[in-house]
Amino acid sequence: MWQQYLDDNHDRFFEEYLDLVRIPSISSLPEHMADVEKAAEWTATRLTAAGIENVEIMPTGGHPVVYGDWLHAGDDKPTLLIYAHFDVQPADPYELWDTPPFEPTIRDGRVYARGASDDKGGLVTPIFAVEALLQTTKKLPINIKFCLEGQEEIGSPQLPPFMAEHKEKFACDLVASADGLQWSETEPMLVVALKGLCAVEISVRGPKGDLHSGLHGGVIQNPLEALANIIASFRTTDGKIAVEGFFDEVVELTAEDREKIAAVPFDGPAYKDQLGVTDFYGEPDYTTRERNWARPTLEINGMWGGFQGDGTKTVLPSEAHAKVTCRLVANQDPHQIEQLLIDHIKKHAPVGVTVDVRAGRGVAYPFLMDSDHPANQIAAEVLTELYGQSPYFVRVGGSVPVIPMFQKELGADTINFGWTVGDENLHAPNEFFRLANFKRGMRGYCMLFERLATADLGNK
Repeated sequence: MWQQYLDDNHDRFFEEYLDLVRIPSISSLPEHMADVEKAAEWTATRLTAAGIENVEIMPTGGHPVVYGDWLHAGDDKPTLLIYAHFDVQPADPYELWDTPPFEPTIRDGRVYARGASDDKGGLVTPIFAVEALLQTTKKLPINIKFCLEGQEEIGSPQLPPFMAEHKEKFACDLVASADGLQWSETEPMLVVALKGLCAVEISVRGPKGDLHSGLHGGVIQNPLEALANIIASFRTTDGKIAVEGFFDEVVELTAEDREKIAAVPFDGPAYKDQLGVTDFYGEPDYTTRERNWARPTLEINGMWGGFQGDGTKTVLPSEAHAKVTCRLVANQDPHQIEQLLIDHIKKHAPVGVTVDVRAGRGVAYPFLMDSDHPANQIAAEVLTELYGQSPYFVRVGGSVPVIPMFQKELGADTINFGWTVGDENLHAPNEFFRLANFKRGMRGYCMLFERLATADLGNK
């Protein structure tokens, strides 16, 4: 029934999706604040038209959140919270676009526009799926809530306190993120882990000003050399992070975890060529992908100080600085890791300089969900039917702060159920979304809703 409704209304749904894409809802630019509000209004109106109840645009202190629900399936049925975002990245450099970024253009089975894939293509698919079910069966098989936000592309800064304040409204058994990826055009995947993030900034100060290296060389500690020694102390010579306590809370990979990572296609030589490096480097006893996806990292993002112009200037610099970030895995606490880094740096501070360390910006918690979780298994069944092959279970080296926030504030795990593919020029000129995934996404959500109705998610 719903299948025929989706087919009959496909063209209408597609035109509505294009209307949303035309809104330049760039959350990072103040001049587009009204456009983000307009996208929120479009989203709220469309939820209501689909049959969702109690729809409201909720203030956050920043860009808004759109809420809505349909809660008539019964207390014995699970409640699914659907997450997506309607804000987009800036479109510059405009000269690199083949067509205007907010005038969606269809070419070769693709829609080209900013936000077409990330995340407006994902956002509309569950809304249209809800309409199809309500119009054909007059009910939904499960209870559903929506959390659709307008600040994801700037890190969702107001969402953690907002969600803590409204946790009862958003309470659920499971979250489905429509802001998610598939492995390729023909291969599905489910993300089961994301890394957390923390940062510190180091400032090393020596003399009160730059000094002549001939007049004063050999009698003071060089701040740049002192900083280099601190940085060198972060690792052993074989590449293992040497910060005391850094690995104490890390959840180790099981043999099954390693098998699932190894099952995902990986071409080492091609990856080296892509990166332009001659060899890989990192923590011993782990594969390249295991280090990238499932082990914590410590990276030096920037170092500066002293003379950096052309030629030579024989100077002893008065200051040296560095920025350091760590990508973290379950169960590492970013605030605890920050303190371990600060303690390590102070412990290894050389004599003759003053070392100041402060926590940087950009804290995020890691996320880990068992690939055998009933919801992941149901999602895997749906994706297998849609793609004709089983999904890869993937861990991602990046951070998505909103997902561990749902885990922390709502006690709910999140399944990745979006339709973007990594090659779709996300955040870049000529972003596009595949028309095949527009149709696949609507079908996928209808199937997911039906199969979750009989699931035991273990938290009822």
